Amino acid sequence: MGADPERQSCHGPIPVAVEETLTLSGDGSCIAEARDLAAAFLTGKAAARGPGGRTKVSRRIVAVTQLVVSELVTNACKHAPGPVLLRLRLADEAVEVEVRDSHPEIPTARQADPYRVGQHGLEIVKAIAADLAVVPEPTGKRITARILFAPPPPA
Repeated sequence: MGADPERQSCHGPIPVAVEETLTLSGDGSCIAEARDLAAAFLTGKAAARGPGGRTKVSRRIVAVTQLVVSELVTNACKHAPGPVLLRLRLADEAVEVEVRDSHPEIPTARQADPYRVGQHGLEIVKAIAADLAVVPEPTGKRITARILFAPPPPA
């Protein structure tokens, strides 16, 4: 029996995770709703139930997660007809932000250009997430960003 794709993270099967899923309308008003959900998820009861007994998520992680949510949901709302599915997961050492939309095109980060106005969302997410996975699906795509609670040790 194969692995359940619903129980996959950037690094394979999720052993035990706390998660919340929200279906967003796909219009511009859902972006603020998604950011608020991310903050409530990370600072609320889900954080207290998190793996390893984690009871507090730093303000920095909340802010970084809200930024990632904002960028990914904004892109989905801009390029795909709704709805947009947002899933947040607390795993052992990270929070994962997953956004699913109905647009089949796989996004790519553009080359840095200080004169370009806008279209920096994926660049920002790639710069602050430990991992970023884009997976095509029959009805669109799934983008998952993994944000580590602690920076990796120096190499």
